[in-house]
Amino acid sequence: MTKDAEKKPGRIRQKSPTERQVSDLVAHFEARRDQFELFRRQVVDFFSAQKRFTSPPLPLIHSVKSRLKDSGHLKEKIRRKWQDGAITKDTLFSRITDLAGVRVIHLYSQQFPSIHRAIHQHVDAGAWSLHEPPIAYSWDPEASSFFRDLGLAAEQRDSYYTSIHYVVKPQSSSQLCCEIQVRTLFEEAWGEIDHALNYPEKTSLLPCREQLRVLAKLASTGTRLADSIFAAAADMGKSFISNE
Repeated sequence: MTKDAEKKPGRIRQKSPTERQVSDLVAHFEARRDQFELFRRQVVDFFSAQKRFTSPPLPLIHSVKSRLKDSGHLKEKIRRKWQDGAITKDTLFSRITDLAGVRVIHLYSQQFPSIHRAIHQHVDAGAWSLHEPPIAYSWDPEASSFFRDLGLAAEQRDSYYTSIHYVVKPQSSSQLCCEIQVRTLFEEAWGEIDHALNYPEKTSLLPCREQLRVLAKLASTGTRLADSIFAAAADMGKSFISNE
């Protein structure tokens, strides 16, 4: 064993990719961009064109955002992912599963079970296939317990990131993936601020990191307060929970 190996136990880091390798992988995605775009639109339409999600007085879904990953961000992600092993054209779409992304935003947490149930019904009907089991990211133990009760795996991130992730495909044999993120409006506000400061590189500003943690707790408090408001309305005979 070399001295370097003795000093660096554990995972052996891969060499960084060459610019040619990165460019070839980006070109491979660009050649199929139209297919990813079509699937992205289909996923958006699932959430935005159904009455069970959009009916008044309070739609189950507040808003839907979506995008395809641009070339610059894809290059950065290829370089980061390369540290866990080289990426080839054959593995690009299975290693990077958020080339198409859809974000589903709702107002309070008790709306989420209906959204979760609708996604699984769509999968069970054969309209989508899950590329991997969905996972709920949350720093809050109470929220993690809520997600586990729904059958979701729960994972904590030190960054205080909060969101539920699904990765779906049009069918199991397809290489096309779309990442669906589901979160409350309060969590979305935190996520947008965090993304501005910490993507693609994490901020080195300690005050900003600490304030983001405080903001994450405020976002959680806001979601819980929204839950309490709608629970109080239900006690008075007014329910906004979908029966779908």
